[in-house]
Amino acid sequence: MGVLFSGCARQGHPEAADPRTPVTDTTRAVVPLAPEMLIGSWTLVDVADPGMGKILRLADSDLHLIGSRCGTLGGSWRANNEGVFLADIWSASTAVVEGTPGCAKASQETPGWLRSVTAYQFDGAGMPVLLDGRGQAVAQLIPGATPTPEPDKAESVLEPPVVTDEARRALAPAVELPATLVPADQRQPMGRWTPKSGHKGAYLEFMADGEWHASDGCNDQTGRWVTAAGGTLLATARSTTLALCADSVPIDQWLTMARRAGLDGNVLVLLNAHGDETGRLSPTK
Repeated sequence: MGVLFSGCARQGHPEAADPRTPVTDTTRAVVPLAPEMLIGSWTLVDVADPGMGKILRLADSDLHLIGSRCGTLGGSWRANNEGVFLADIWSASTAVVEGTPGCAKASQETPGWLRSVTAYQFDGAGMPVLLDGRGQAVAQLIPGATPTPEPDKAESVLEPPVVTDEARRALAPAVELPATLVPADQRQPMGRWTPKSGHKGAYLEFMADGEWHASDGCNDQTGRWVTAAGGTLLATARSTTLALCADSVPIDQWLTMARRAGLDGNVLVLLNAHGDETGRLSPTK
């Protein structure tokens, strides 16, 4: 596969939907949520912009949107057993990007229809349905999609994804937020934060458009984020430079490991699925 283009784009911050809300004309009963059931190659149905992808391949944390007018787009995704879903596109094949007008930008931003997705549920037939912040269906996923071989497409993308033990661990339910912390809602994380210790240049900023920007002290970092009830926080992180500096703070790792966010006074506390703290940050004055 060709060299990948990657980058970040300004994107609207979605509100997480309540996946327990029935999807109009697609559900007979709500099936219990299990994010590992999203792993697979899916044909996209009822998407508002079919030119931005025909197959959605979800494998572990990797995502590929196949059949767009800009070829195969790559990125990452997050989901939990509470029905929250987040996707991020940030790469594409150099061969396609350089040869197709407008695709350089498309390789660096999540398509609007996928950017609007903040939740998922399963319909009465057990098929996944992706939802927007209002609980409306954005796309239905039909199993068994078979990507077409192309010169710039890696063979691994053609293979059906397998649910691994690693994926099950990564998607395992998160423990509830400790009673000592106040759950962070959608508005509270927004703004600029600095870690309690480490490099003086390190920071994290949650943007209102659903992007986050950060520095570990010597490398710029970016990704997407979404919050939901109970202090749920899911975030993606894009590729970054690998410059080394003393006392660097792995902000991107804090975020991708985090499953909950709460406030200890005015201090933002990030916790992983086991309830262990991944980081503490103070608001920038």
